[in-house]
Amino acid sequence: MAWTITSSDKQQVDRFGITLDQVRLPNGEEKSFSYLDFAKGVCILPITNEKEVVCIKQYRHALNSWQWELPAGMIDGDGLAPLEVAKKELKEETGYVANHWLELGSFYPSPGSTTEEIFLFAAAGLTANAQQLEASEQIELHKIPMEELKNLVVSGEFKHGAGLAAILRYKFMTD
Repeated sequence: MAWTITSSDKQQVDRFGITLDQVRLPNGEEKSFSYLDFAKGVCILPITNEKEVVCIKQYRHALNSWQWELPAGMIDGDGLAPLEVAKKELKEETGYVANHWLELGSFYPSPGSTTEEIFLFAAAGLTANAQQLEASEQIELHKIPMEELKNLVVSGEFKHGAGLAAILRYKFMTD
């Protein structure tokens, strides 16, 4: 049985929507429940002809540190399908354009606190071009052999949730 929303208050704070619902649980208890309304996103696992993964090292202000990641981005309100956004993000963040795309499905990174859904893709047949970074993006490109990426994941140095999901889905779908 679903929760019944008795009232809802929505506010926008910069790029995040915040919802505070008053709900009635199936057992009749009343409860407040808040969550972030967050845009959908994409994450791309770019694989070179040499079987290296194009990873990025990006400064993340919320963590005040550089993080290993895969190219990713938000699906904003421009009406583009997830694959089109993935193509755009790959080109902007890495400069690469891919001839072959494999859809890896989607996942919810934190369904207990956000509405965010991220669509995952693998990209191959890469051609290099120039990055087209936004002013707030500090990104270093690294081509990493799959075994080295595995070591970064196992050691805990690669912590990008969407990237971990893309790697896992790719490995399960292609092994």
